[in-house]
This record gives sequence, structure tokens and C-alpha cells, in this order.
Amino acid sequence: MPLIEVETEINADIKKCFDLARDIDFYRESVKNSTEIPINGKISGLVEKGDITTWEISHLFFSQHITLRVSEFNNPFLFTDVLVSGNFKAYKHEHIFKPIKANTLMVDRFFFQSKNGIIGKIYDSCILKYHVKKLIIHRNTLLKTKAESI
Repeated sequence: MPLIEVETEINADIKKCFDLARDIDFYRESVKNSTEIPINGKISGLVEKGDITTWEISHLFFSQHITLRVSEFNNPFLFTDVLVSGNFKAYKHEHIFKPIKANTLMVDRFFFQSKNGIIGKIYDSCILKYHVKKLIIHRNTLLKTKAESI
């Protein structure tokens, strides 16, 4: 199963970073060019443990609905999104926050596996892994900028 791991050091308080990362409104704004829209469940505000959101997403010429649930939540250190339903065989996104002096280290660990056997595995490793990593880096750059400006 592919793993994407991205570390971002932010010159801001851990609580501020944690809250921005779980803010659906901020997320929607940070990915607006990639067309990810919350359409059902928790569609605004800060996610908490047990919250479920269905997203309409369009990436790489594919549109789909994906429903995620916040399965783990330890404020302000960790929250994890897992797949409830969608076009993946497996999906788990850990958002980890570690205090480093006055700064915060934000770590995204994203595990995923497409359906469709060997074709899905090839797609995951050759295309999707790089696309998703680029999206995470872009979003984290925006979160860093926002957190450091508040």
C-alpha cells in the first residue's frame, strides 16, 4: 500500500496549526483549484472524532464521491481520516502535530490503495502518489502561511 509522508515545520503554536488543519472551511479554500467540495455530513467548521464528511472530488480526469470519518482524535496532536465509502480499497490520512520549541512540526501520513488490482497498483505508484503528494505540499504551504500570519 503506497505511503505518502510530508513534514512541514511551522513557526506557530501547535493548537493554531491543529485547528487550521481540521477546519473544513480552510481546507475547502486551500484546494479550491482542485475541486474538492464537502457535500454531506460535517461540511463546515472544525472536525471532531466521529465526524463524517462526504466530498465530491475531481482529480486527474476522474470525479467521485468519497466519504471519510475522523477515527482518531487527540487534540492538538493527532487526527485521522479513514475511508467509509468511495473508490479506494484503502484510505487512511494521519495528521500528526509535534511541538518543537516555539514551532510545530506537522506530519501528514497518507496510506491509500486503489481498487482494480494490478492496474490500480500501477496507477497508484506511477501517477496518484505524485499527484496527491503535490496536493498535500501545496495545502501545507498555505496552512503554514496562514498560521504564521495569525
